[in-house]
Amino acid sequence: MNLWVKICGLTTEAGVEAAIEAGADAIGFVFAPSKRRVTAQRAAELARNAPGHITRVAVMLHPTQALLDDVWSVFRPDVLQTDFADLAALAVPEEWTVMPVLRAGGELPLPLPRRLLFEGPSSGSGQTADWQAAAALARQSELVLAGGLNPDNVGAAIAAVVPFGVDVSSGVEREPGIKDAGRIRDFVRAARAGN
Repeated sequence: MNLWVKICGLTTEAGVEAAIEAGADAIGFVFAPSKRRVTAQRAAELARNAPGHITRVAVMLHPTQALLDDVWSVFRPDVLQTDFADLAALAVPEEWTVMPVLRAGGELPLPLPRRLLFEGPSSGSGQTADWQAAAALARQSELVLAGGLNPDNVGAAIAAVVPFGVDVSSGVEREPGIKDAGRIRDFVRAARAGN
């Protein structure tokens, strides 16, 4: 099975183009407090020319219902990514696929979601996730590994965890919020080679 690769925290047209040209499967836009935060309108503009096979992900953290509704109505992403605990308080449109986020050391929901994102203790911080815990979860669900990944360690991460997919943000940036096309290319190449 082909590894699913997501480039997250995109803020510029150049970053989106680099992710698509490198062969990423998904592009992520952040709607939580961060240097990578964009508005729903900006995300819609950035993703406007993405081919149909590219999955567009709205990345949130403890969103209000108003924010969720605004992003859905303006941007219409394919996937909502937010902490598992957030979902209980949100009315998510049925057409929207949800990818819950679980964190190392956090409580695990049972049964596990079919697909989930597993990362380090703090989103967007570049902290590496617990690969051993991730590997155990990857045997039970379609796990997307995030947290501290970069072109140099993604191959080792894939070998250790055997995930469904990988997700990178700060590991392919030249400065916070600004992606580096060369690092994106290197990351996707290394991820595919490690699969």
